[in-house]
Amino acid sequence: MAVLTFDTLSAQIADGAVDTVLVCLVDMQGRLMGKRFHAHAFLDMAHGETHCCNYLLATDLEMATPDGYAATSWQKGYGDYTLRPDLTTLRPVPWLDGTAMVLCDILDHHTHAPVPHAPREILKRQIARAAALGFTPMMATEIEFFLFHGTHDAIAERGYCDLRPISRYNEDYHIFQTSKEEPVMRPIRNHLFAMGIPVEGTKGEAEAGQEELNIRYADALATADHHLLAKHAVKEIAHQHGFAASFLPKISATSVGSAAHVHASLWQDEANAFHDPDAPMGKSAPMDHYMAGLLTYAPDITYFLAPYINSYKRFAKGTFAPTQLVWSVDNRTAAFRLVGEGTKGVRVECRVPGADMNPYLGLAALLAAGLAGIEEKLPLPAPFRGDAYADDQAGEIPATLRDARQMMTTSKMLRAAMGDDVIDHYTRAAGWEIEEFDRAVTDYEIARGFEKA
Repeated sequence: MAVLTFDTLSAQIADGAVDTVLVCLVDMQGRLMGKRFHAHAFLDMAHGETHCCNYLLATDLEMATPDGYAATSWQKGYGDYTLRPDLTTLRPVPWLDGTAMVLCDILDHHTHAPVPHAPREILKRQIARAAALGFTPMMATEIEFFLFHGTHDAIAERGYCDLRPISRYNEDYHIFQTSKEEPVMRPIRNHLFAMGIPVEGTKGEAEAGQEELNIRYADALATADHHLLAKHAVKEIAHQHGFAASFLPKISATSVGSAAHVHASLWQDEANAFHDPDAPMGKSAPMDHYMAGLLTYAPDITYFLAPYINSYKRFAKGTFAPTQLVWSVDNRTAAFRLVGEGTKGVRVECRVPGADMNPYLGLAALLAAGLAGIEEKLPLPAPFRGDAYADDQAGEIPATLRDARQMMTTSKMLRAAMGDDVIDHYTRAAGWEIEEFDRAVTDYEIARGFEKA
Protein backbone atom coordinates (compact mmCIF):
# COMPACT_ATOMS: atom_id res chain seq x y z
CA MET A 1 0.00 0.00 0.00
CA ALA A 2 1.05 3.57 -0.63
CA VAL A 3 1.19 4.91 2.94
CA LEU A 4 4.07 7.40 3.08
CA THR A 5 7.17 7.29 5.20
CA PHE A 6 8.50 10.58 6.50
CA ASP A 7 11.62 10.21 4.35
CA THR A 8 9.57 9.58 1.22
CA LEU A 9 7.39 12.59 1.95
CA SER A 10 10.48 14.73 2.51
CA ALA A 11 11.81 13.68 -0.88
CA GLN A 12 8.49 14.43 -2.57
CA ILE A 13 8.44 17.87 -0.97
CA ALA A 14 12.02 18.53 -2.07
CA ASP A 15 11.24 17.73 -5.71
CA GLY A 16 7.99 19.70 -5.69
CA ALA A 17 5.59 16.76 -6.00
CA VAL A 18 3.96 17.68 -2.66
CA ASP A 19 3.39 21.28 -1.61
CA THR A 20 0.54 20.92 0.94
CA VAL A 21 0.11 18.75 4.03
CA LEU A 22 -3.24 18.39 5.78
CA VAL A 23 -2.67 18.07 9.54
CA CYS A 24 -5.92 16.60 10.86
CA LEU A 25 -7.71 15.58 14.01
CA VAL A 26 -10.88 13.54 14.41
CA ASP A 27 -13.78 15.44 15.97
CA MET A 28 -16.70 14.09 18.03
CA GLN A 29 -18.79 13.62 14.90
CA GLY A 30 -16.12 11.55 13.13
CA ARG A 31 -15.01 14.28 10.72
CA LEU A 32 -11.61 15.63 9.72
CA MET A 33 -10.70 19.00 11.20
CA GLY A 34 -7.31 20.66 11.04
CA LYS A 35 -4.97 22.89 9.05
CA ARG A 36 -3.32 23.02 5.65
CA PHE A 37 0.42 23.54 6.00
CA HIS A 38 2.80 24.54 3.28
CA ALA A 39 4.85 21.38 2.94
CA HIS A 40 8.15 23.00 3.94
CA ALA A 41 6.57 24.41 7.12
CA PHE A 42 5.35 20.92 7.94
CA LEU A 43 8.90 19.59 7.61
CA ASP A 44 10.35 22.47 9.61
CA MET A 45 8.04 22.33 12.62
CA ALA A 46 4.50 20.98 12.27
CA HIS A 47 5.59 17.34 11.92
CA GLY A 48 6.43 17.52 15.65
CA GLU A 49 3.37 19.34 16.90
CA THR A 50 0.92 22.13 16.25
CA HIS A 51 -2.16 23.48 18.05
CA CYS A 52 -5.91 23.88 17.72
CA CYS A 53 -8.73 25.39 19.76
CA ASN A 54 -10.09 22.93 22.31
CA TYR A 55 -13.66 23.72 21.25
CA LEU A 56 -13.16 21.23 18.40
CA LEU A 57 -14.08 18.43 20.83
CA ALA A 58 -17.12 20.29 22.16
CA THR A 59 -19.14 21.30 19.10
CA ASP A 60 -22.13 19.89 17.27
CA LEU A 61 -22.70 19.16 13.59
CA GLU A 62 -23.23 22.86 12.94
CA MET A 63 -19.99 23.78 14.75
CA ALA A 64 -22.01 25.50 17.49
CA THR A 65 -20.44 25.71 20.96
CA PRO A 66 -23.01 24.39 23.46
CA ASP A 67 -22.52 25.00 27.16
CA GLY A 68 -22.44 22.22 29.72
CA TYR A 69 -19.08 20.61 28.94
CA ALA A 70 -16.65 20.17 31.80
CA ALA A 71 -13.62 19.97 29.50
CA THR A 72 -13.98 23.39 27.88
CA SER A 73 -16.32 26.39 27.95
CA TRP A 74 -16.62 30.16 27.58
CA GLN A 75 -15.82 30.39 31.28
CA LYS A 76 -12.54 28.55 30.72
CA GLY A 77 -11.75 30.70 27.70
CA TYR A 78 -11.55 28.01 25.03
CA GLY A 79 -7.82 27.40 25.13
CA ASP A 80 -5.64 25.15 23.01
CA TYR A 81 -5.01 21.48 22.48
CA THR A 82 -1.68 20.22 21.22
CA LEU A 83 -1.83 18.15 18.04
CA ARG A 84 0.93 15.58 17.66
CA PRO A 85 1.05 14.05 14.16
CA ASP A 86 1.03 10.26 14.14
CA LEU A 87 3.59 9.85 11.38
CA THR A 88 2.50 6.25 10.81
CA THR A 89 -0.67 7.70 9.25
CA LEU A 90 1.10 9.83 6.62
CA ARG A 91 -0.47 9.21 3.24
CA PRO A 92 -1.10 10.90 -0.11
CA VAL A 93 -4.44 12.51 -0.97
CA PRO A 94 -4.54 11.50 -4.66
CA TRP A 95 -7.64 13.49 -5.66
CA LEU A 96 -6.07 16.78 -4.45
CA ASP A 97 -3.05 18.06 -6.38
CA GLY A 98 0.26 18.02 -4.52
CA THR A 99 -1.32 17.05 -1.21
CA ALA A 100 -0.50 14.64 1.61
CA MET A 101 -2.10 14.26 5.03
CA VAL A 102 -1.54 12.97 8.54
CA LEU A 103 -3.79 12.19 11.51
CA CYS A 104 -2.93 13.59 14.93
CA ASP A 105 -3.22 12.54 18.53
CA ILE A 106 -4.83 15.23 20.69
CA LEU A 107 -2.95 16.20 23.86
CA ASP A 108 -3.55 18.51 26.79
CA HIS A 109 -1.75 21.78 26.02
CA HIS A 110 -0.17 21.98 29.47
CA THR A 111 0.53 18.38 30.49
CA HIS A 112 0.82 16.78 27.03
CA ALA A 113 -1.29 13.89 28.36
CA PRO A 114 -3.77 12.38 25.88
CA VAL A 115 -7.21 14.02 25.96
CA PRO A 116 -9.43 11.19 27.25
CA HIS A 117 -12.60 12.14 25.32
CA ALA A 118 -10.83 12.38 21.95
CA PRO A 119 -12.40 9.67 19.74
CA ARG A 120 -9.09 8.16 18.62
CA GLU A 121 -7.90 7.98 22.25
CA ILE A 122 -11.13 6.31 23.37
CA LEU A 123 -10.58 3.54 20.82
CA LYS A 124 -6.89 3.19 21.72
CA ARG A 125 -7.84 2.56 25.34
CA GLN A 126 -10.20 -0.29 24.42
CA ILE A 127 -7.53 -1.79 22.17
CA ALA A 128 -5.11 -1.65 25.12
CA ARG A 129 -7.73 -3.32 27.30
CA ALA A 130 -8.04 -6.14 24.75
CA ALA A 131 -4.25 -6.46 24.64
CA ALA A 132 -4.15 -6.85 28.43
CA LEU A 133 -6.44 -9.86 27.97
CA GLY A 134 -4.13 -11.23 25.27
CA PHE A 135 -6.23 -10.23 22.24
CA THR A 136 -5.78 -8.10 19.14
CA PRO A 137 -9.13 -6.82 17.80
CA MET A 138 -9.48 -7.26 14.04
CA MET A 139 -12.41 -5.42 12.46
CA ALA A 140 -13.94 -4.29 9.19
CA THR A 141 -16.78 -1.96 8.26
CA GLU A 142 -19.25 -1.79 5.41
CA ILE A 143 -20.12 1.80 4.52
CA GLU A 144 -23.43 2.69 2.86
CA PHE A 145 -24.39 6.08 1.42
CA PHE A 146 -26.56 7.81 -1.17
CA LEU A 147 -25.40 9.75 -4.21
CA PHE A 148 -27.51 12.65 -5.49
CA HIS A 149 -27.30 14.84 -8.57
CA GLY A 150 -25.89 18.27 -7.70
CA THR A 151 -23.34 19.31 -5.12
CA HIS A 152 -24.10 19.74 -1.43
CA ASP A 153 -24.12 23.51 -1.93
CA ALA A 154 -26.63 23.35 -4.79
CA ILE A 155 -28.89 21.00 -2.85
CA ALA A 156 -28.73 23.25 0.23
CA GLU A 157 -29.77 26.25 -1.87
CA ARG A 158 -32.91 24.29 -2.86
CA GLY A 159 -33.69 23.66 0.81
CA TYR A 160 -32.89 19.95 0.43
CA CYS A 161 -36.02 19.55 -1.69
CA ASP A 162 -36.42 17.64 -4.96
CA LEU A 163 -33.53 15.28 -4.25
CA ARG A 164 -32.56 13.36 -7.38
CA PRO A 165 -30.72 10.08 -6.67
CA ILE A 166 -28.03 9.02 -9.12
CA SER A 167 -30.26 6.09 -10.14
CA ARG A 168 -34.01 5.62 -10.56
CA TYR A 169 -34.53 2.18 -9.00
CA ASN A 170 -33.27 -0.35 -6.46
CA GLU A 171 -29.73 -1.11 -7.60
CA ASP A 172 -28.76 -3.85 -5.13
CA TYR A 173 -25.98 -5.85 -6.84
CA HIS A 174 -27.14 -4.31 -10.16
CA ILE A 175 -24.24 -4.26 -12.63
CA PHE A 176 -25.90 -2.28 -15.43
CA GLN A 177 -27.04 0.54 -13.16
CA THR A 178 -23.73 0.71 -11.31
CA SER A 179 -21.90 0.79 -14.65
CA LYS A 180 -23.68 4.10 -15.27
CA GLU A 181 -22.25 5.34 -11.95
CA GLU A 182 -18.62 4.41 -12.68
CA PRO A 183 -17.58 8.00 -13.51
CA VAL A 184 -17.99 8.62 -9.75
CA MET A 185 -17.43 5.24 -8.13
CA ARG A 186 -14.32 4.20 -10.07
CA PRO A 187 -12.33 7.27 -8.93
CA ILE A 188 -13.51 6.64 -5.37
CA ARG A 189 -12.15 3.08 -5.39
CA ASN A 190 -8.90 3.96 -7.15
CA HIS A 191 -8.10 7.11 -5.15
CA LEU A 192 -8.73 5.31 -1.87
CA PHE A 193 -6.52 2.40 -2.93
CA ALA A 194 -3.78 4.84 -3.96
CA MET A 195 -4.17 6.47 -0.54
CA GLY A 196 -3.24 3.18 1.12
CA ILE A 197 -6.75 2.10 2.09
CA PRO A 198 -7.33 -1.61 1.24
CA VAL A 199 -10.55 -1.22 -0.72
CA GLU A 200 -12.14 -4.49 -1.76
CA GLY A 201 -14.97 -3.16 -3.90
CA THR A 202 -18.25 -1.31 -4.26
CA LYS A 203 -21.77 -2.40 -5.11
CA GLY A 204 -25.22 -0.99 -5.51
CA GLU A 205 -27.34 -1.15 -2.37
CA ALA A 206 -31.04 -1.80 -1.76
CA GLU A 207 -32.43 1.58 -2.79
CA ALA A 208 -32.31 4.04 -5.69
CA GLY A 209 -28.99 5.86 -5.61
CA GLN A 210 -27.57 3.88 -2.69
CA GLU A 211 -23.99 2.59 -2.70
CA GLU A 212 -21.89 0.31 -0.50
CA LEU A 213 -18.12 0.48 -0.05
CA ASN A 214 -16.22 -2.50 1.39
CA ILE A 215 -12.75 -2.23 2.92
CA ARG A 216 -10.57 -5.20 3.92
CA TYR A 217 -10.35 -6.07 7.62
CA ALA A 218 -7.47 -4.68 9.68
CA ASP A 219 -6.58 -3.99 13.29
CA ALA A 220 -9.23 -1.88 15.01
CA LEU A 221 -7.42 1.47 14.90
CA ALA A 222 -6.51 1.10 11.23
CA THR A 223 -10.12 0.10 10.49
CA ALA A 224 -11.44 3.27 12.11
CA ASP A 225 -8.86 5.37 10.23
CA HIS A 226 -9.84 3.73 6.94
CA HIS A 227 -13.54 4.29 7.61
CA LEU A 228 -13.07 7.95 8.49
CA LEU A 229 -10.89 8.68 5.46
CA ALA A 230 -13.21 6.79 3.13
CA LYS A 231 -16.23 8.85 4.18
CA HIS A 232 -14.26 12.06 3.74
CA ALA A 233 -12.96 10.94 0.35
CA VAL A 234 -16.40 9.92 -0.93
CA LYS A 235 -17.78 13.39 -0.18
CA GLU A 236 -14.87 15.24 -1.78
CA ILE A 237 -14.60 13.03 -4.87
CA ALA A 238 -18.38 13.08 -5.44
CA HIS A 239 -18.29 16.88 -5.15
CA GLN A 240 -15.56 17.06 -7.80
CA HIS A 241 -17.87 15.18 -10.16
CA GLY A 242 -20.96 17.28 -9.48
CA PHE A 243 -22.68 14.89 -7.06
CA ALA A 244 -23.44 14.94 -3.33
CA ALA A 245 -22.85 11.97 -1.05
CA SER A 246 -25.00 11.66 2.07
CA PHE A 247 -24.40 9.37 5.04
CA LEU A 248 -27.66 10.36 6.74
CA PRO A 249 -29.11 7.07 8.07
CA LYS A 250 -32.68 7.74 6.94
CA ILE A 251 -33.14 9.97 3.89
CA SER A 252 -36.90 9.52 3.64
CA ALA A 253 -39.74 7.65 5.32
CA THR A 254 -40.24 5.45 2.24
CA SER A 255 -36.62 4.40 1.66
CA VAL A 256 -34.37 1.98 3.49
CA GLY A 257 -31.61 3.51 5.56
CA SER A 258 -27.83 3.60 5.28
CA ALA A 259 -25.87 1.42 7.68
CA ALA A 260 -22.25 0.92 8.72
CA HIS A 261 -22.12 -2.76 9.63
CA VAL A 262 -19.13 -3.78 11.75
CA HIS A 263 -17.42 -7.18 11.52
CA ALA A 264 -15.18 -8.20 14.41
CA SER A 265 -13.03 -11.00 15.77
CA LEU A 266 -10.30 -11.18 18.40
CA TRP A 267 -6.93 -12.66 17.45
CA GLN A 268 -4.15 -14.38 19.41
CA ASP A 269 -0.78 -15.40 17.96
CA GLU A 270 -1.85 -14.26 14.48
CA ALA A 271 -4.86 -16.59 14.48
CA ASN A 272 -8.57 -16.00 14.97
CA ALA A 273 -9.33 -16.68 18.65
CA PHE A 274 -13.03 -16.85 17.79
CA HIS A 275 -12.41 -20.08 15.84
CA ASP A 276 -12.55 -23.48 17.49
CA PRO A 277 -12.89 -26.27 14.91
CA ASP A 278 -14.08 -28.72 17.57
CA ALA A 279 -16.88 -26.52 18.90
CA PRO A 280 -20.41 -26.14 17.52
CA MET A 281 -20.48 -23.76 14.54
CA GLY A 282 -16.69 -23.52 14.83
CA LYS A 283 -16.93 -20.73 17.39
CA SER A 284 -14.83 -20.63 20.54
CA ALA A 285 -15.73 -19.93 24.16
CA PRO A 286 -14.24 -16.41 23.94
CA MET A 287 -16.52 -15.73 20.97
CA ASP A 288 -19.54 -16.93 22.95
CA HIS A 289 -18.70 -14.59 25.82
CA TYR A 290 -17.97 -11.70 23.45
CA MET A 291 -21.31 -12.14 21.67
CA ALA A 292 -23.07 -12.41 25.02
CA GLY A 293 -21.46 -9.12 26.06
CA LEU A 294 -22.77 -7.45 22.92
CA LEU A 295 -26.30 -8.72 23.60
CA THR A 296 -26.21 -7.76 27.28
CA TYR A 297 -24.79 -4.28 26.82
CA ALA A 298 -26.23 -3.33 23.42
CA PRO A 299 -28.67 -0.81 24.96
CA ASP A 300 -25.81 0.82 26.89
CA ILE A 301 -23.68 1.38 23.78
CA THR A 302 -26.38 2.26 21.22
CA TYR A 303 -25.68 6.00 21.47
CA PHE A 304 -22.16 5.42 20.13
CA LEU A 305 -23.62 3.49 17.18
CA ALA A 306 -26.54 5.86 16.52
CA PRO A 307 -25.68 9.37 17.76
CA TYR A 308 -28.42 11.61 16.30
CA ILE A 309 -32.20 11.99 16.21
CA ASN A 310 -32.36 10.70 12.63
CA SER A 311 -30.32 7.61 13.54
CA TYR A 312 -33.33 6.01 15.21
CA LYS A 313 -35.64 6.44 12.19
CA ARG A 314 -33.60 3.72 10.49
CA PHE A 315 -34.64 0.96 12.92
CA ALA A 316 -37.78 -0.27 11.17
CA LYS A 317 -39.27 -3.65 10.30
CA GLY A 318 -38.57 -5.03 6.86
CA THR A 319 -35.71 -2.66 6.07
CA PHE A 320 -32.68 -4.87 6.88
CA ALA A 321 -32.02 -2.63 9.88
CA PRO A 322 -32.47 -4.51 13.18
CA THR A 323 -35.11 -3.87 15.81
CA GLN A 324 -34.61 -6.84 18.16
CA LEU A 325 -31.48 -7.58 20.22
CA VAL A 326 -30.88 -11.16 19.16
CA TRP A 327 -28.05 -13.06 17.52
CA SER A 328 -28.52 -15.50 14.72
CA VAL A 329 -26.56 -17.46 12.13
CA ASP A 330 -26.34 -15.75 8.74
CA ASN A 331 -29.65 -13.95 9.36
CA ARG A 332 -29.95 -10.30 8.30
CA THR A 333 -32.99 -9.64 10.48
CA ALA A 334 -30.90 -9.99 13.66
CA ALA A 335 -28.90 -7.26 15.38
CA PHE A 336 -25.88 -9.57 15.58
CA ARG A 337 -25.14 -12.06 12.83
CA LEU A 338 -22.67 -14.93 13.07
CA VAL A 339 -20.75 -14.95 9.78
CA GLY A 340 -18.38 -17.64 8.51
CA GLU A 341 -19.91 -20.47 10.51
CA GLY A 342 -17.51 -23.39 10.80
CA THR A 343 -14.58 -21.60 9.10
CA LYS A 344 -11.38 -19.88 10.22
CA GLY A 345 -13.07 -16.60 9.31
CA VAL A 346 -15.88 -16.97 11.86
CA ARG A 347 -16.82 -13.56 13.24
CA VAL A 348 -19.65 -11.42 14.52
CA GLU A 349 -21.33 -8.77 12.42
CA CYS A 350 -23.09 -5.95 14.28
CA ARG A 351 -25.90 -4.54 12.14
CA VAL A 352 -26.95 -1.77 14.53
CA PRO A 353 -24.71 1.17 13.47
CA GLY A 354 -25.93 3.72 10.98
CA ALA A 355 -23.78 5.47 8.39
CA ASP A 356 -23.57 8.48 10.74
CA MET A 357 -21.52 6.50 13.29
CA ASN A 358 -18.20 7.97 14.39
CA PRO A 359 -16.10 4.84 13.70
CA TYR A 360 -13.73 5.37 16.62
CA LEU A 361 -16.56 5.67 19.12
CA GLY A 362 -18.59 2.86 17.58
CA LEU A 363 -15.73 0.38 17.45
CA ALA A 364 -14.62 1.35 20.97
CA ALA A 365 -18.13 0.82 22.36
CA LEU A 366 -18.49 -2.57 20.68
CA LEU A 367 -15.13 -3.65 22.09
CA ALA A 368 -16.09 -2.40 25.55
CA ALA A 369 -19.27 -4.50 25.51
CA GLY A 370 -17.65 -7.60 24.03
CA LEU A 371 -14.66 -7.51 26.36
CA ALA A 372 -17.00 -7.09 29.32
CA GLY A 373 -18.70 -10.29 28.20
CA ILE A 374 -15.34 -12.08 28.21
CA GLU A 375 -14.31 -10.67 31.58
CA GLU A 376 -17.65 -11.58 33.14
CA LYS A 377 -17.83 -14.94 31.30
CA LEU A 378 -21.40 -14.15 30.26
CA PRO A 379 -23.35 -17.14 28.88
CA LEU A 380 -24.57 -16.98 25.29
CA PRO A 381 -28.21 -17.95 24.70
CA ALA A 382 -29.20 -20.19 21.82
CA PRO A 383 -29.28 -18.49 18.42
CA PHE A 384 -32.51 -16.93 17.26
CA ARG A 385 -34.15 -18.60 14.28
CA GLY A 386 -36.63 -17.07 11.87
CA ASP A 387 -37.79 -13.50 11.32
CA ALA A 388 -36.58 -11.30 14.18
CA TYR A 389 -38.96 -8.55 13.07
CA ALA A 390 -41.87 -10.82 14.00
CA ASP A 391 -40.53 -11.53 17.49
CA ASP A 392 -41.58 -9.38 20.42
CA GLN A 393 -40.00 -11.44 23.20
CA ALA A 394 -36.41 -10.26 22.83
CA GLY A 395 -35.01 -6.99 24.06
CA GLU A 396 -35.31 -4.06 21.70
CA ILE A 397 -32.82 -1.50 20.48
CA PRO A 398 -33.46 1.85 22.21
CA ALA A 399 -36.19 3.55 20.19
CA THR A 400 -34.99 7.16 20.47
CA LEU A 401 -31.87 9.18 21.15
CA ARG A 402 -33.40 10.14 24.49
CA ASP A 403 -33.65 6.45 25.47
CA ALA A 404 -30.11 5.71 24.28
CA ARG A 405 -28.72 8.70 26.18
CA GLN A 406 -30.32 7.46 29.39
CA MET A 407 -28.89 3.97 28.91
CA MET A 408 -25.41 5.34 28.25
CA THR A 409 -25.28 7.76 31.17
CA THR A 410 -26.45 5.13 33.69
CA SER A 411 -24.23 2.33 32.34
CA LYS A 412 -21.85 1.00 35.00
CA MET A 413 -20.08 -1.03 32.31
CA LEU A 414 -19.32 2.00 30.13
CA ARG A 415 -18.23 4.16 33.06
CA ALA A 416 -15.82 1.43 34.15
CA ALA A 417 -14.53 0.89 30.60
CA MET A 418 -14.26 4.50 29.40
CA GLY A 419 -14.30 6.65 32.53
CA ASP A 420 -16.83 9.03 34.03
CA ASP A 421 -15.37 12.07 32.25
CA VAL A 422 -15.81 10.47 28.83
CA ILE A 423 -19.36 9.30 29.48
CA ASP A 424 -20.37 12.67 30.94
CA HIS A 425 -18.87 14.43 27.92
CA TYR A 426 -20.86 12.39 25.40
CA THR A 427 -23.97 12.48 27.56
CA ARG A 428 -23.83 16.25 27.12
CA ALA A 429 -23.37 15.84 23.36
CA ALA A 430 -26.48 13.64 23.18
CA GLY A 431 -28.43 16.05 25.39
CA TRP A 432 -27.59 18.98 23.12
CA GLU A 433 -28.87 17.11 20.05
CA ILE A 434 -32.14 16.45 21.86
CA GLU A 435 -32.47 20.08 22.97
CA GLU A 436 -31.85 21.37 19.45
CA PHE A 437 -34.45 19.04 17.96
CA ASP A 438 -37.01 19.86 20.66
CA ARG A 439 -36.70 23.53 19.67
CA ALA A 440 -37.32 22.82 15.98
CA VAL A 441 -40.68 23.11 14.22
CA THR A 442 -40.72 20.53 11.44
CA ASP A 443 -42.47 20.48 8.06
CA TYR A 444 -44.40 17.46 9.32
CA GLU A 445 -45.95 19.44 12.20
CA ILE A 446 -46.95 22.33 9.97
CA ALA A 447 -48.45 20.13 7.23
CA ARG A 448 -50.34 18.02 9.77
CA GLY A 449 -51.74 20.79 11.92
CA PHE A 450 -51.78 24.04 9.96
CA GLU A 451 -55.43 23.61 9.00
CA LYS A 452 -56.62 20.60 10.95
CA ALA A 453 -55.48 21.39 14.48
